[in-house]
Amino acid sequence: MASPYRSDHVGSMLRPPELIQVRIDLAEGRISADQLHDAEDAAVLKALDLQRETGISIFTDGEYRRPAWSAAIRQAVEGLVPDTVQPTIRLLGSWQGPSSDLANAALASPAGAQPMVVGAKLRQVRRIVGRDAAFLREHAPGPWKITMPGPISAAGQLYKPGLSEAFYPTRADLVAELVEMQRREIAALIDEGVSYFQLDSLHYVERIADTTIRPQMIAEGEDPDAYLDMLIAADNAVLSGARRDGLTVGLHMCRGNNRSAWHAEGSYEAIAEKAFNLLEVDRFLLEYDTERAGGFEPLRFVPPDKMVVLGLISSKLPALEPIDLLRRRIDEAAQYVPIERLAISPQCGFASTVLGNLLTWDEMRRKFELIAETAQKVWD
Repeated sequence: MASPYRSDHVGSMLRPPELIQVRIDLAEGRISADQLHDAEDAAVLKALDLQRETGISIFTDGEYRRPAWSAAIRQAVEGLVPDTVQPTIRLLGSWQGPSSDLANAALASPAGAQPMVVGAKLRQVRRIVGRDAAFLREHAPGPWKITMPGPISAAGQLYKPGLSEAFYPTRADLVAELVEMQRREIAALIDEGVSYFQLDSLHYVERIADTTIRPQMIAEGEDPDAYLDMLIAADNAVLSGARRDGLTVGLHMCRGNNRSAWHAEGSYEAIAEKAFNLLEVDRFLLEYDTERAGGFEPLRFVPPDKMVVLGLISSKLPALEPIDLLRRRIDEAAQYVPIERLAISPQCGFASTVLGNLLTWDEMRRKFELIAETAQKVWD
């Protein structure tokens, strides 16, 4: 049976400044990859200490071994080339919010993930998250989580029309190859005793439910409902072997997260009935920190064998949400999903990109403490 993990979090954490500097040093040729790995190990230990001290239910490595949330796959393969002409096709909306300029600038940071696209047939040369899992298995003080991008989210970044067709005639062909890589990775993680596996699959709400992109899809002759079917099928294909007693399987949806900016807005209503019923997961991690996500009404479609992790706490803004407000919102959600099948988390990670959101380390710590305190007051 999957654990309830009442005080959850999406996975990424703010990088310590020294780790960001080491990534810059590597990009500029001043240090070796081994020195980066040593710095990553030290930073992960610091992140694990924070999670233990704040009383959070599940441990991650903060995604510190990645320059961005989706970079795990690209670090494991050969066949990618730098994307020197940006943009070519836009699947998602533009960055929005007061820090949108910072979000665009972050993508060009030497510490970040250089845009890469498929320029040859992919060849997997290393495990996707093997180093992450080995370190967590040895050092996590409790149950540990591994995250990976959904195959369509990953393919959306890697497939470049005009170049990639020579190797994968359609984006769907690339998705199929990524699915097989991820299935093998999950099988290895299960053998290694992973406690919790999470798929970050963003196109449900970044595309299909977005109030701007959905009508744009229709205007361009693309069927959002057919896209939803394809998305569910691809994610379920990845997760089809993710079953073991004690393993929790989650899927995270959000509306974009980079330097406290976002891509999308819109209710879950457009995807709720199919996605919540058909996705083969134990829990959904859903963004609910602002009105951009709409109300809790779509949760009426969540079946009785699945949990909802309410992302009520902002990872974008430093202000702490009042516990009384959080408890009222949990009670509102419980009108649609019984409270015993709810948990709480931030709405997204604290650092989906390497530079992270506009909070300090201590402000992030207080957010973790708030998650744990709220969970204790509501469920213990």
